[in-house]
Amino acid sequence: MGDLSYSNDGGVSNGNGCSNGNGHANAMVVQRKSCWYEEEIEENLRWCFALNSILHTGASQYQDIQLLDTKPFGKALVIDGKLQSAEIDEFIYHESLVHPALLHHQNPTEVFIMGGGEGSTARELLRHKTIEKVVMCDIDQEVVDFCKSYLVVNRVAFCDPRLELIINDARAELERREESYDVIIGDLADPIEGGPCYQLYTKTFYELTVKPKLSKGGIFVTQAGPAGVFSHAEVFSCIYNTLRQVFKYVVPYSAHIPSYADIWGWVMASDTPFVLGADDLDLRMKQRIKGENRYLDGKTFSSASTLSKAVRKSLDNETHVYTEGTARFIYGHGHNSATKHN
Repeated sequence: MGDLSYSNDGGVSNGNGCSNGNGHANAMVVQRKSCWYEEEIEENLRWCFALNSILHTGASQYQDIQLLDTKPFGKALVIDGKLQSAEIDEFIYHESLVHPALLHHQNPTEVFIMGGGEGSTARELLRHKTIEKVVMCDIDQEVVDFCKSYLVVNRVAFCDPRLELIINDARAELERREESYDVIIGDLADPIEGGPCYQLYTKTFYELTVKPKLSKGGIFVTQAGPAGVFSHAEVFSCIYNTLRQVFKYVVPYSAHIPSYADIWGWVMASDTPFVLGADDLDLRMKQRIKGENRYLDGKTFSSASTLSKAVRKSLDNETHVYTEGTARFIYGHGHNSATKHN
């Protein structure tokens, strides 16, 4: 859960990294007022950082929305008390989500994004020269409007004529459409208990809705939650195992996202094998992508898809299949509150 806290801290460090308690230093008293964002990562572990200001707050029928100006990470989008992306490092997440699937596909022309209201996934997709149409389906009009207004970096993507923006439930939208897609991308909120998205991580959804909407040679990729040595068992391992029940070829990969305070995971799946090496990926990047990636190249993806021994072993032994009745959730429930500490 994310909290905004305001503190008046007096005094200086006592040499052990701690305040001296009563706010008095031997030589002088230093008074400072600070505003902090705090998110509970797991029980007994919280992640917090200082803010310059709170730029905007709002709420939709589905979610609470905040845009924060943070000192370490620039502008940060927070939904239901969970940090979604930060200006300084969102490129790591979005390049990792989009480009491996697009590059492994022979000739991607039409893509469907589930979620993605922020616009960054569409931005990265539209850098590919082969793309003719991107359908972005997000359930929350207010989030999309909010991001259009405040996230300047994505305004060009929102204006691109190849982008079709739909406000609807992703499952309903996929089911009603007759066309198929070369790539389907799950840029959904994390599976949070009581949240709007956890049903879109289930075997039934992958098997009966996603896979039938992929064209021949099509690829599905989804964000899959925390993937660290200790955090991957929350949802990453079972999302991977669930996709293994539906697709012939499944590739899990991960990267460190500084603002998330963890390693983050994605899973890519297809009935066509993934055969490209690092040099092949680099060549396709030069041929297909406008501009240069800041994070991802062939060697980076080879590294990202080589998981640590502990995580590989855990994924190999995972037996849990994600269903609506046996869902797993990341820790906590989205919640925002503002408190003052004097």
